Amino acid sequence: MSNLNNMTIAAARDALRKGEVTAVELTESCLSQIEQADALGAFVHKTPEIALEQAKAADARGHEGADLNGIPLGIKDLFCTKGVPTQAASGILDGFKPEYESTVTSQLFNAGAVMLGKLNMDEFAMGSSNETSVYGNAVNPWRRSGDEAPLTPGGSSGGSAAAVAADLCLGATGTDTGGSIRQPAAFTGITGIKPTYGRVSRWGIVAFASSLDQAGPMTKDVRDAAIMLGAMSGHDPKDSTSADLPVPDFEAMLTGDIRGKTIGIPKEYRMEGTPQAIEKLWEDGTAMLKDAGAKIVDISLPHTKYALPAYYVIAPAEASSNLARYDGVRFGHRAKLDAGDGITEMYEKTRAEGFGDEVKRRVMVGTYVLSAGFYDAYYNRARKVRALIKRDFEAVFADGVDAILTPATPSAAFGLGEMIDADPIQMYLNDVFTVTVNLAGLPGISVPTGVDKDGLPLGLQLIGRPWEEGDLLNTAYALEQAAQFVAKPARWW
Repeated sequence: MSNLNNMTIAAARDALRKGEVTAVELTESCLSQIEQADALGAFVHKTPEIALEQAKAADARGHEGADLNGIPLGIKDLFCTKGVPTQAASGILDGFKPEYESTVTSQLFNAGAVMLGKLNMDEFAMGSSNETSVYGNAVNPWRRSGDEAPLTPGGSSGGSAAAVAADLCLGATGTDTGGSIRQPAAFTGITGIKPTYGRVSRWGIVAFASSLDQAGPMTKDVRDAAIMLGAMSGHDPKDSTSADLPVPDFEAMLTGDIRGKTIGIPKEYRMEGTPQAIEKLWEDGTAMLKDAGAKIVDISLPHTKYALPAYYVIAPAEASSNLARYDGVRFGHRAKLDAGDGITEMYEKTRAEGFGDEVKRRVMVGTYVLSAGFYDAYYNRARKVRALIKRDFEAVFADGVDAILTPATPSAAFGLGEMIDADPIQMYLNDVFTVTVNLAGLPGISVPTGVDKDGLPLGLQLIGRPWEEGDLLNTAYALEQAAQFVAKPARWW
C-alpha cells in the first residue's frame, strides 16, 4: 500500500488489524512526508526516534483492541511531553523539557498512539492566524485558485490544522480557548471538535485562560474525531475541573440518523458584512440537515453581541495571572543582567525579551482589568455577561433544541501578513462565531462543508448540549455525509 499517510485513523486501524500494514510502515510514511514539508512550518520539534520506537512497540503488542494502537499523531506544542521540548511557541520557554507527561498525551500513548513530533501554534495559544509563533508562521496547504500567496492555517492550532490537512499525520491534538480548534479546522478543510469544558483533562497543558481552555482532536473526518476524542476524554483527579463522568463510545453513536432532531438557527449570527459565500454555506447546511430529517427552528441568543467584548476581558485577565509564573527564576529563558540589577530587573528584562507583542498586549490588558480601580467595571461585568450568555443557551436547549448550526468563521482563510497593519480587534473578529461556545462551556464542532469562489474550504459549526458530544458528533456525521466534502489541497510544498 502506498501513501499510507493519506489514510484516516479508522482506515489505518482496520488495515492494521487485518495485517495489511504495520505501524512502522505507517509511521515511516508520515515521517517521510514531514521531511518534505518544512515549507508548511507545521512540525517544530520532530521526534522520529520516539515515533519509530512507539510504532515497533505497537506492532509487538498486536492490533486487536485499542483503536489508536500504532496510529501516528502530531502533538500541539502546548501539551507537555516528557523529555521533548515544550515551548508553547514562546521564547520565554526556550530550552524547557518537561519531566512529566500531560494527561492527554499519557492517555493517547497508553492507547498505543505514536508521536511524530510537536506542532506549531500561536504563542501561548494567543492568536487566530499562527503568526505570533517564535518558530515562525505555519502555512496553510491550501492556496487560492491561480494565486501563489501563502495563506494562514488559522490559529492558535494552526500547525495541527496544516499537518492534518497536508496528510503529514493521521490526526493531531489541538486546544480551543475561543475557537482555536474550530477556526483552523474550517480554514484547512478538516474536522475539529471542542468538547464540553471538563470532558478532557487540562493537566499538563500550558495554560492560557483556565476557565476557557479545552483540548480536543483535529482529524480528517468526523469518525476519526469520535475515535480520538474517546481516547483523550475521562476524569483526571489531577485536574479539579475534570468531570467525573463515564466516557461513551462516541464512534458507536455515529448512525447518521438525525430524524426528529431539532436544529436551531440563531438570528444573532446573521451579521452585517458576512460574505455571501458564508451565508450560502449556512443555507445549504440548513437544507442538508432538513433533508436528513431534522426539524429546523429559528432561535434567539440575545446576548451574543456581548460575547467578544466579554471574552477579551476574561481571557486576558486569566492569561495575565497564568503567565506570571514565567519570570526567569525556575525554567525557560532568563535575560542577561547588568551589574547592579536585582530580581525586579530580572523579571522585567526576561519577560520583555521572552514574550511576543500579542502576549504582552494581552497580559497588559488582563492586568489592567484586574486592577483595583477597574475590577468591577470590567472583569466582574464580563463575568455577569458570561452568565447571561450561558443562560441563553440553557433556555434554547430547555425548549427542545438538540444542536445549533452556525458558520464556523466569518471568511475563508486570509493571506499571511494581510492583517499585520490592522487594528488587533479586526483579528479578534475571527472568533466572532466561536467564543460563545467557550464562554458557555459547551461542545462545538467544525465540519468542512464547501468551498468559496477561490476554491478555499469553508466550515460550518454545530453547537451541542453539555456532555452530549456523542449526539453532536452524530449530527456532524449526518452533515458530513450530506456535504460529501472531498476536496484536498493541491500539493505545492
